[in-house]
Amino acid sequence: MAAQNIIEKLKKRDESGMDELLLHYGPLLRYVIAPILSDERDREEVLQNALMSVWESIGRFDEAKGSWTGWLTAIERNAALNRARAEKRREAGELPENEADPGPTPEEQLLLKERQQALLAALDSLKKSERILFYRKYYYRQSTAQIAAELGITERAAEGKLYRIKQKLRELLEGGNDGR
Repeated sequence: MAAQNIIEKLKKRDESGMDELLLHYGPLLRYVIAPILSDERDREEVLQNALMSVWESIGRFDEAKGSWTGWLTAIERNAALNRARAEKRREAGELPENEADPGPTPEEQLLLKERQQALLAALDSLKKSERILFYRKYYYRQSTAQIAAELGITERAAEGKLYRIKQKLRELLEGGNDGR
């Protein structure tokens, strides 16, 4: 299995593991960031930075907590989102790069964590095909047109499926608030 071989090489600090990582997973990682970053140079820089993050943090990868591809794509997606946010702030002139971004309060962090856990539980209750469609649209930020084309359905059909998934999630999440 290519993934296990790559993981072992990276953990042994064998640089050939980076070449194999890029060869086997580069197209997937580029696919993940394409909807987030429009500039090709930004995408390549983010890809390289994310690969370095994988190299530096390979010791934290734990198969018991999630899949290899999930871990990789999360690193790549987060790096792309961070770049997009930084660009947006720079364009708006909101915060200088050397100034810390004010974070949420401890109470806000607790509420956010509770909401995230509720959402993850609701997502786990969906059918696998529904969960994948939801992640493609709202986690990987793929366009409805791209999703429809790759699934071989019309955009309208994809929008309908996404609408029904959101309705189901809304019902599941609101159901958890009974008695409050």
